[in-house]
Amino acid sequence: MKLRNIYDSRRIWKMVLLAVSLVLVGVFIYISTRLVKDLAIQERERMEIWADATRELTTSTDTDVDFLFRIIRGNRNIPVLLVDDDGNIVEQRNFKLPEPADTAKMLDEYSQVNKEYLAKRLQKLRNSSNKIDIEIDQDMHQTLYYEDSDVLRRLAYYPYIQLAVMLLFLGVAYFALISVKRAEQNRVWVGLSKETAHQLGTPISSLMAWTQMLESMGIDKEIITDMNTDVHRLSVIADRFSKIGSMPDKELTFINEAVETSLAYMRTRIPKRVNLTVHTDDDKNCGVMLCQSLFEWVMENLTKNAVDAMEGEGSIDIVVTSDDRHAHLYIKDTGKGIARKNFKNVFNPGFTTKKRGWGLGLTLVKRIIEEYHGGKIYVKDSEVGKGTTFAIEIPKVKC
Repeated sequence: MKLRNIYDSRRIWKMVLLAVSLVLVGVFIYISTRLVKDLAIQERERMEIWADATRELTTSTDTDVDFLFRIIRGNRNIPVLLVDDDGNIVEQRNFKLPEPADTAKMLDEYSQVNKEYLAKRLQKLRNSSNKIDIEIDQDMHQTLYYEDSDVLRRLAYYPYIQLAVMLLFLGVAYFALISVKRAEQNRVWVGLSKETAHQLGTPISSLMAWTQMLESMGIDKEIITDMNTDVHRLSVIADRFSKIGSMPDKELTFINEAVETSLAYMRTRIPKRVNLTVHTDDDKNCGVMLCQSLFEWVMENLTKNAVDAMEGEGSIDIVVTSDDRHAHLYIKDTGKGIARKNFKNVFNPGFTTKKRGWGLGLTLVKRIIEEYHGGKIYVKDSEVGKGTTFAIEIPKVKC
């Protein structure tokens, strides 16, 4: 239960950090968007002043002409098109006109290229709100069209660039934390496994010596045989723990035989009210690369979990199939089931629904299948109150 609490607290902290990050991103985007709007308003005001200067320059004779020209020439970054009532472009400023492909091209041809270019830009501007009507007199009107300056356009993209950078930062930070967490888990797994194997070694050796001594004393051979079986079982468990942390040796194994051998130990140790059925693959030569000892651990763990989920009564169906690339195993029970939201959580260290248990069995199973055998394990289907189906995929080697 303590591991479960640790898991829940970590999950809460992840959600809190994610929420804080999203709030910060939202604040940054809001500030940037607000800044873009303020700058757009300022550019609009500058264009209105530019339009007033153009009107005064056209209609008034008493105005300081030099001052008006200074206002007009002062616009060096906002692209402007001044258009008359007939739709003709009277003046343009700050447009980056296309350069002639041939420096020897005639000036009139180059001018025609510019006119076509500006006409296309004007067509786009007619559908925008960036225009100001200039009334020269009752019979003469002009329209000022303008585009956003380069600074404003770049600033408009800034919130999205900022969002991308923040998401990239969060992604890098997340994967860095995951990598550190996995490395820490690996060290814990390896240390715990090696220490367990080491600690089991001494009592196993002592038990072997005791069984030999009891046999020499004339104790019932059937009792000695049962004791030797259990001692051998302890030796197998110690060997399994010793393999955790390093890539185990694997051998070519027929999947049907591997499953039957793995379940041989459990068949005699599950309750009589549990019906265990195995449906093997029709392809009896389907081979996979397995560490038989660790694979047995996987099957025993899944079978025991199924028995616990059914509380000692129900049925377990194990189906073995294959396709061109993988051998598939499906372990189906009629237990209490798993909520869909926990399909992935069941493989996390410390996650358990049992009153007793550390929540490490399925984590170990996932490590053995995916890291040591290059396969995949997942909850294929489950319904609360009806049962669960686990699926295992292992790459085929020989058919």
